[in-house]
Amino acid sequence: MIIRKLFEFENAHIVRFCTSKRCKTSIHGHSYKVEVLLESKFLDNAGMVYDFGLLKQEIRQIIDSFDHAITLFKNDDEQYLKDMKKHSKRWVSLGVNASAENFCRVFFVLIDTLLSKTKMQNGEKGVNLQSIIVHETRSSYAQGFKEDAYSKYLSPIKLDEIEFSKEIQSDWDDELFFEKLKGEYEFINKKEL
Repeated sequence: MIIRKLFEFENAHIVRFCTSKRCKTSIHGHSYKVEVLLESKFLDNAGMVYDFGLLKQEIRQIIDSFDHAITLFKNDDEQYLKDMKKHSKRWVSLGVNASAENFCRVFFVLIDTLLSKTKMQNGEKGVNLQSIIVHETRSSYAQGFKEDAYSKYLSPIKLDEIEFSKEIQSDWDDELFFEKLKGEYEFINKKEL
């Protein structure tokens, strides 16, 4: 069975090296919609794959980190990166270009890592991230699966190459959230929300 949760965020970027001149030469923004699809062959104690309320915790926090922020490609022009970080308190730096396809892959790796390090408390089992869909516009979206997120044919998504500004970190429930996600920390789902 598959469940789906829709999240929204506003973000600005430049997509270097693309065909569209406007997209590769000008900062522009989108009202993104992100669909997180979880699957399991089992249901928890309440008859659910995964409580939607739980999705409003750390998974929402991951996606909200990109809201009202600029997403930067760490290999972009040094002066551009310096200026963006100077003039925007909310920024995320990625090791890959900020395309909708790479957003799928980044979100997949972040959420998949979180789920793999989460101790379930209500009989959930076999819960896996099935796919991520990132809607960049009303008519355009990308969908990514595990084989895309961890593809040997694409630039790897490395957690150590993702950087969140101090302003974003200060909005997290725990400012060490991302350090814990990258480490050996075990996240424990709340028994009651």
